[in-house]
Amino acid sequence: MARSCPTPLPTVAAFLALLTLPLVCRAQVFVVGEKTATEDVITEFHPTHVPLSDYLLDERGRQDLIRNLEAEQGFAHRELPLGAGLTLIANGNMSPSKEAYKQMLYEKGISAGLGDRMVISALHFKPDSIVIDFNGGPYAKHRFLSHVYLNDTPLAIEGPIATGCRVTLVFEGGVPQISAAEVKALLQPLVDFKARSAVEAYTDTLTPQVRSAVEQHEVLVGMDRRMVLAALGPPLTKHREHVDPNDDASAVYEEWIYGQMPQPIQFVRFRGGRVVRLEIAAIGKPIEVRDKNEIGGPEEPALLARNINNGDAPTNTDTGGTRKPPTLRKPGEVLDTPSRVGKVNMPDDTPPKPIPPPPGTTPDPPPLPQFAPSRESN
Repeated sequence: MARSCPTPLPTVAAFLALLTLPLVCRAQVFVVGEKTATEDVITEFHPTHVPLSDYLLDERGRQDLIRNLEAEQGFAHRELPLGAGLTLIANGNMSPSKEAYKQMLYEKGISAGLGDRMVISALHFKPDSIVIDFNGGPYAKHRFLSHVYLNDTPLAIEGPIATGCRVTLVFEGGVPQISAAEVKALLQPLVDFKARSAVEAYTDTLTPQVRSAVEQHEVLVGMDRRMVLAALGPPLTKHREHVDPNDDASAVYEEWIYGQMPQPIQFVRFRGGRVVRLEIAAIGKPIEVRDKNEIGGPEEPALLARNINNGDAPTNTDTGGTRKPPTLRKPGEVLDTPSRVGKVNMPDDTPPKPIPPPPGTTPDPPPLPQFAPSRESN
């Protein structure tokens, strides 16, 4: 076999030896914008078809909804925005949608991602809608005692900031006589209350090809990290290396290793957040290598980054030599003064010569030596 099992972790002595090596500072500068932040956001929406009653909701039905829906848990079927502003029409569309939905996520932030646990924390009823708060709602609870101080110390401390989401479920013609199960069915495009785990809820949002591979615990080239985790779970080990080991400025890839001998070992290589190469090594079989995209979609994203190595001499990419230092001269301008810095003359250690007196003057006599009075004379 060309590939071997992962080597054991280095010992403590080897780790301490690495700390004594010269430290080379590297940095990466890259730009993240709206397109990269919301590139993988799901905008596809399928309205529900839930039969609704013609009678309006009464007080008993309102109490039943509060009793049966509050503290109910589900899993997010798509990225949900932070705060209020998301409206869902019963058996209709979602507002905002498509690009406006991505803009909301980019401006407000994400309260829950795909497969994250969602808990109904509060219900508010209006004549034509039901306002549903998830994970604490969009506003933090205000405590009046936090404004009362005793010796410069507040009597109460403000709680954590709000990270919840609010969904307004709108009914045309007023809120009908509806059950908790029907409300959950209407919220199915946003939150899945039937899934038993976060992985199951996340798998339902994938394409049929990827969903089948995840259910069979297989990895396909083109999957992202979350898809691989849903299929195989966390890896045994991870490695990060340069494509060219002799060039520190080359691209960096990450490799996840699954399995132990005598079972097949899988080497899953990521670049740009997606699987670009998969190697499967089994006993008695040739190594299986797959490096072509198997799920379609966007190709490997290009990372707009530049590596800066401290201490390296800047090079001229056109000529391959040393880059000229910056200057304020115009092209072809020649200065009269030499551009080179002259030699610096350092003073020697000889004492300076005394300054002679001006002509026609008598020099001052040297000062008389002074003696300390002896004790015997007293």
